[in-house]
Amino acid sequence: MTTRLKRLLIPQVDVIPLVEDDLIWLWHWNVEAVDPEWKKWDGPYFGDQDDRSYSEFAHDWRPRVRSGDRAIITVEGHRCGFVNRFEIEPAGGGWWELGLVIFEPRLWGQGIGRRALSSWTRQTFQETDAHVLTLTTWSGNTRMMRCAEQLGYTVSARIPEARSWNGRRWDSITMSLLRNQIA
Repeated sequence: MTTRLKRLLIPQVDVIPLVEDDLIWLWHWNVEAVDPEWKKWDGPYFGDQDDRSYSEFAHDWRPRVRSGDRAIITVEGHRCGFVNRFEIEPAGGGWWELGLVIFEPRLWGQGIGRRALSSWTRQTFQETDAHVLTLTTWSGNTRMMRCAEQLGYTVSARIPEARSWNGRRWDSITMSLLRNQIA
């Protein structure tokens, strides 16, 4: 198979630094979009309705633009999602929590999230003192759990029925990966 044909079959997925121009796009998906499908999977039990204006949103996010702890996921150069990370206290302990969201449902199930999480995992180990990475989801989000599992993350905590969503109780799931487990 030629490189060109292979590239057409497997889209280029990148995790790129968050820049000021991304804020209006992020505001749209986080605030302006009415009942977006991604919020039904990304901790839907929180029920937080964000009604900030763009200027309020940008004011809150602007300091984080240069931190390196938030980035944009692109497919073939087009923005489609977002990743973040933060250090679990106490600082310097080597424990970092990651997050990932693909905003557009038409892109789900194509391995984009897996490639983005793989890249973000490698970047986090390269750019921080992380000894262990975790990500937390809920037992209803089987796509996220499968994505992490394919990269070597394992369930390290399961809090039974910790989350209530859509009239049902769900487990809180934390998955982890040690630095020495990455290939």
